[in-house]
Amino acid sequence: MKSIFAVLICAVTLAGCAEMTPGQQRAAGGTAVGAAGGAVIGALAGNAALGTAIGAGAGLVGGLLYNHVKQNEQSAYQQGYSAGQQSR
Repeated sequence: MKSIFAVLICAVTLAGCAEMTPGQQRAAGGTAVGAAGGAVIGALAGNAALGTAIGAGAGLVGGLLYNHVKQNEQSAYQQGYSAGQQSR
């Protein structure tokens, strides 16, 4: 019964990501990965809750920085593409 409940929770959580923008997905992904990593490190250090909170914060910042890089990359691509089209 517990495994069915866990699968349903995961399915509902992932279904909620379908309507998110790519930036929101990157931020949420960074937060989730950071929280998981922080929980593991915190558990080894003796305080899993604090590790989870710190990891989630660090993951959120990492996800937002990655989103910023990808947006700049896309912008540069579009500028180059437009310049190439105009030179024809």
